Amino acid sequence: MKAQTGDRIVIEGGPAGTRRRVGLIVGVGHADGSPPYQVHWLDDDRTTLLFPGPETHVESRHDDPVPTA
Repeated sequence: MKAQTGDRIVIEGGPAGTRRRVGLIVGVGHADGSPPYQVHWLDDDRTTLLFPGPETHVESRHDDPVPTA
């Protein structure tokens, strides 16, 4: 997994009782974009260190469509 500051990270709901979480990557652990990541969570306004698991994916900030005028 590779990410950049500003990318979104999503943890999909897994076992019963867990929910989908979305956060903004505010720090990357290594120059090559590999984890761990400092993530600011949108649901509770906290920042934590994340070592992503298999239920996690990155949505690149560069994947957003370019608005047309």
